[in-house]
Amino acid sequence: MKILFVCNKSPWPPKEGGPIAMNNIIEGMIDRGHQVKVLAAVTNKYTISLEDVPKEYRKKTNLELAYINLKVKPVGAFLNLFTGKSYHVDRFISKDFERKLTAILQKETFDIIQIEMLYMSPYLKIIRKFSNAKVVLRAHNIEHLIWKRVAIEEKNITKKLYLRHLATTLENYEKGILNQYDGIVPITKKDARFFSDKTDIPVEAVSFGINFNKIPYQTETRAELALFHIGSMNWIPNIEGIKWFLNEVWPEVVNSFPKLKLYLAGRETPEWLKKSEIINVKIVGEVPDAFEFMASKTILIAPLFSGSGIRIKIIESMAMGKAVISTTVGAEGINYTDGEDILIANTKKEFLKAIKKLYNNPGVTATMGQRAHQLVKHEHNINKTSVQLEHFYQKLLR
Repeated sequence: MKILFVCNKSPWPPKEGGPIAMNNIIEGMIDRGHQVKVLAAVTNKYTISLEDVPKEYRKKTNLELAYINLKVKPVGAFLNLFTGKSYHVDRFISKDFERKLTAILQKETFDIIQIEMLYMSPYLKIIRKFSNAKVVLRAHNIEHLIWKRVAIEEKNITKKLYLRHLATTLENYEKGILNQYDGIVPITKKDARFFSDKTDIPVEAVSFGINFNKIPYQTETRAELALFHIGSMNWIPNIEGIKWFLNEVWPEVVNSFPKLKLYLAGRETPEWLKKSEIINVKIVGEVPDAFEFMASKTILIAPLFSGSGIRIKIIESMAMGKAVISTTVGAEGINYTDGEDILIANTKKEFLKAIKKLYNNPGVTATMGQRAHQLVKHEHNINKTSVQLEHFYQKLLR
């Protein structure tokens, strides 16, 4: 098959959740023998040039880039209150991207065009005009659900009302666009049930897959007995969760375990966090090698209370044999057993209990990491997920 991936971010470099998920499935399909081309957006929030991308990667993906300006325009954001349109989606409409996509479709023919993320849906009209390919939405999340949860957590009443508006218009758009696709590929079974209830087109859950040849895993490790968190700090659910953990949980952790440290890593760490001086908390910022950073610590915390889809860094940490403490929301999409391959904590008391259990029992921590590795290896192997996606494509093409 010949497949065009239309991406809201460049899959290279694969350093954060979205690009990692896109890159893994793109490379998975290449490894299956399919011809792939990638058109990805470059934005003011996620900038890259073709010169930054290794030649080998550019060659095998036929990567092309087009600019989209995602800078928030106050006037546009205000006027959006009266249009009924989704401001989230409208920001991704770009003449530059449209021209590049049109040129590709006029030059080449594809069997499948996979749109990565709902926000690239405005380009469906161009695709339908210039291509007879089957068009698939790769739904990394239920997008409006993220913003609904963010709105619930917001304390400022003005922000809460505006976030509710954004969530409502995004929900209307998300539900209204589904039937314009030929197929939908959510990343979790839970999300698949949502989409199946909203449309009659084919829906198939295909989870995030890992190439275990590239994952460093050791059953015995000299990693520091410490907590860590890694994730993009410009993603609202991440920063809200960390802020809650630092304010509500960490003071009592320090009182109980005065030698325990917490390392916070991730791109675009906000200034207030960089300048904070919290006892035993090390602000690492963006790391050059995420696997190396994760390998050096023992216990991942992921205190997430909003969001949707699956958390890539949780899956990767589990694949590396790390013990993980997360919330019910954070662990969505993982077929876990609480207390065996992950610890679920939704309150301050539960987080303190989970940290105490792992900190005081290194053997339990190691065993949990081993079980986590086996779980992820069974359910999130790129070979398995690539075959599943390939079969879904084949059914659409019959």
